[in-house]
Amino acid sequence: MAFSGLAAPFPEPDLELEARASSVLGFDISHYQSSVDFSSAYSDGGLRFVYSKATEGTTYKDPAFSSHYTGATNAGFIRGGYHFASGTGDGSQEANFFLANGGGWSNDGRTLPGMLDLEGDCKSVSWVSDEQTSKIQEIRTFRNTYHAKTGRYPTIYSSPSWWSSCIGNSNAFVDTNPLVMACYNANPCTPQGGWPYYTIWQYKDSNPYGGDSDRFNGDMTQLKKLASG
Repeated sequence: MAFSGLAAPFPEPDLELEARASSVLGFDISHYQSSVDFSSAYSDGGLRFVYSKATEGTTYKDPAFSSHYTGATNAGFIRGGYHFASGTGDGSQEANFFLANGGGWSNDGRTLPGMLDLEGDCKSVSWVSDEQTSKIQEIRTFRNTYHAKTGRYPTIYSSPSWWSSCIGNSNAFVDTNPLVMACYNANPCTPQGGWPYYTIWQYKDSNPYGGDSDRFNGDMTQLKKLASG
């Protein structure tokens, strides 16, 4: 991800992370799930939140995002959009493209902060040729741009293995960005990057209602706090 920009210290995270006994189920989806029964997912499946893909890079808009977002809203979900980092664009441009095409945040108590999706083979995209410190700086640019426009920090999605191999297990985002951790085990992995706890755990790469299965690390009150800021 060829992001650029200056670092800035942010002392306060959007959501204080702590160990929690309760959890809330959710899922994440994209155009690969063209038809989702949100009403059934909510009433029968007990799911309460959803992230839907909005954008990728600086040109791609997910064709299912609008219908997903409307369906989730009508069914009562707490919902948000996510941006798939291309690995070839500018961080500020990607953040602005995301914000202009579904990734924004509104203080309505139902909108999750946007999610920056960092995954895939980082050895095959152009930004991996940068020094790890440069890549960290590049991700900061996306974060800073998003925060400047919304007052919120995006959640960051990644796996422990990706985070370690691609940016050296950096702890540069632990104080600002809630972690969405991908870990397909019976029990959650140790969070990467110095995060003491995950905020959302993507625990399975399938779901009866489409997409991937997620678990929020807290109860509904805490989930609503994440949405409300």
